[in-house]
Amino acid sequence: MAAKRRALIAGESWTVHSTHQKGFDSFSTVEYSEGIHWLRQALESGGWAVDYQPAHVAARDFPFDAKALSQYGCVMLSDVGANTLLLHPDTFTRSVARPNRLHAIRDYVAAGGGFVMIGGYLTFQGIDAKAQYSGTAIEEILPVQISRYDDRAECPQGVAPKVVEPHHPILDGIASDWPHLLGFNRVTAKEKSAVIVKIGDDPLLVAGVYGAGRTVAFTSDCAPHWAPPAFVEWPGYAPLWRQIASWAAGQP
Repeated sequence: MAAKRRALIAGESWTVHSTHQKGFDSFSTVEYSEGIHWLRQALESGGWAVDYQPAHVAARDFPFDAKALSQYGCVMLSDVGANTLLLHPDTFTRSVARPNRLHAIRDYVAAGGGFVMIGGYLTFQGIDAKAQYSGTAIEEILPVQISRYDDRAECPQGVAPKVVEPHHPILDGIASDWPHLLGFNRVTAKEKSAVIVKIGDDPLLVAGVYGAGRTVAFTSDCAPHWAPPAFVEWPGYAPLWRQIASWAAGQP
């Protein structure tokens, strides 16, 4: 698979439906938001072309097979649960069989693609275990094992990441003094994976290989709330994400 500086990112979007109660009367409002800005800017500033699919778009438009994914050097999932990719609207509403898109990601990586999973309430296993990646093809390819239960570690006091493999190519030129984070997903590193950064005894940044491809797990967020302003505005933020994508894609 030829290396390409083009990335597909799915997730990092949400809709909030609020009910406002004012005495006898109430009314509802809906607000749509995206948290992709920081990550997309980081990659594009390093020469990456980024195709972005918010969660509701990925539900229908995320590619069905490894061939379609092969146009990308790196595929990233950030805060979007397994059901979004498993339950295409044709399948969920009309009972039409469609390919398993988690298998498509696995086959893409096996053929030489790069894959990154970014933490959040709906990645890894997530809040109330609703992300549901444990036991799937995504866990198979990742360098970490995923809990069957709610895997969040909420750290409102702030926790400082600790670099344990400073010479890994992903950290080239990045200082070892990182800003604090406000939470992460608890996972277990697989044997022969490279644990690059930890939070306490837990992995934060882990790299590994699957078939001819490479995968990376970053167990905290790329945007608020777990990644506070100090992190997304950190000078090391953009180089970190560019180098995560480049390493996963097998590029210098």
